Amino acid sequence: MAHFSLAFELQRDCIELFDWPLCKVLLMNDRQFPWFILVPKIADVTEFVDLTEQEQQTYWQESILLSHKIKAQFMPDKLNIAALGNMVPQLHIHHIARYKTDLAWPAPVWGKCPAVAYSSDEIELIRLKMA
Repeated sequence: MAHFSLAFELQRDCIELFDWPLCKVLLMNDRQFPWFILVPKIADVTEFVDLTEQEQQTYWQESILLSHKIKAQFMPDKLNIAALGNMVPQLHIHHIARYKTDLAWPAPVWGKCPAVAYSSDEIELIRLKMA
């Protein structure tokens, strides 16, 4: 059986916040957008349909939980949720808090602005807020 490891791009661009039963919860290291990513801790999974039915249910439950936490803590105008995988084939779902005042609104956030990294204090505050 293959061993799970986080895709290089996700390791490079994200901060690992914590682990839930199925997924790693990541924070994109860009303070311009509250941007979280859920990655199931299962090796060689690229599509949602590659998960078992139970894993699919757990993935959706964790996605819904993360969505509620983002809405409660960040109060966005819109919550963007997407699983594209064109650049990073490892299965992952983006959860991005969007505001009508953010730098990319109303366009997608990808590639709009250079990332601005979080400070260690900001990361810890988010970790506490989202726990």
